[in-house]
Amino acid sequence: MNKLMKNILLSTTAVLATMAFATNVSAASIHKAATSTISRRTGLTYRYAKKMLKENKTGLSGKTSSLFSSKLYPDTGAASGYSDFLLGLKGNHYKFTTSEKNLLRKNLVIKRNSTAASVANAVMAVQAVGLNATNYKPYHHKKGINLVSRLYRANVSKQTSSSQAETLIAVSMSSRFKQPSGAKFSKASLSARLVNSQLNNNGWTYNNAQGAKDSDVTSMVLTGLYRGKSKASTVESSIQKGQKFLYSLAQGNGAFGYTYAGKTTPNANSTAEAIIALSNNSATNKYVNSTAMRTGQKATPLYAMLRYVNNSGSIKKATSQLYGVGQVNLAVAAYKAALKNRSVYSIN
Repeated sequence: MNKLMKNILLSTTAVLATMAFATNVSAASIHKAATSTISRRTGLTYRYAKKMLKENKTGLSGKTSSLFSSKLYPDTGAASGYSDFLLGLKGNHYKFTTSEKNLLRKNLVIKRNSTAASVANAVMAVQAVGLNATNYKPYHHKKGINLVSRLYRANVSKQTSSSQAETLIAVSMSSRFKQPSGAKFSKASLSARLVNSQLNNNGWTYNNAQGAKDSDVTSMVLTGLYRGKSKASTVESSIQKGQKFLYSLAQGNGAFGYTYAGKTTPNANSTAEAIIALSNNSATNKYVNSTAMRTGQKATPLYAMLRYVNNSGSIKKATSQLYGVGQVNLAVAAYKAALKNRSVYSIN
């Protein structure tokens, strides 16, 4: 075990040292992820992520492809989910090498007509690896690109709620990010747009379908609204209602999932998204691994999510290891940051 890994595990243990594993479930207790479990399973999936980056692969077994490739992904230069993957590594204190930064610079695709979602992911990825999104220089280019200004001038009106939330998260990452002249939105107006798309059940969905239950998009929007820091009463009310809706979607085993035709399938990714949303502030962070959100809940989301981590570090039943490993690492990092009153998305 290298020194970096030891420091990460020791840090995790120190932060979460007060947590215990409850073996007897009653009305007053709930299964929690034990400190030893958090350290061991976090270490497994973190090491898996490092190998993925080193090999530039979306997974280490089975059918995989390149993580970064401008040929394979002509619109973005990277596989879907790459920004969460890099943010997860960054949040767990990984130090990106020059060659890894150049891998991003050589492949990242930024076009004049790139969608807001594509540029938002680029902003998050560039910040995560330690480059400057306001002066991003592609490989062999001397002139930098202000990706933040590019994002502010992108059209968000026809983007999905999840893409709009990603955009709001991206422009809120750093105090150095300024809204330029000619911007097509502000953080306040984008927050208001998300509030207006809130459904009658107080959640959000990918396609704005009334009556649908979508914990993933609801979680992303809650994180976006919280990061936007709007003081409008309508936004604050929307967040509170959205949080209560998210609580209602917690399964008895603590996991979250996607719902189709009335059936919910719990999974690591949905649970990770919920943990990230719950890690937004101290009022909701307690629900990650301390307190039940709803009646009948017998385990915490962190307990449930870590049970999806295989001994190899891969994620059980993940549609993609890039998504699975990336979001699990990001969720753990978000929770650890929240315990220190920080945000995994704040990168100056």
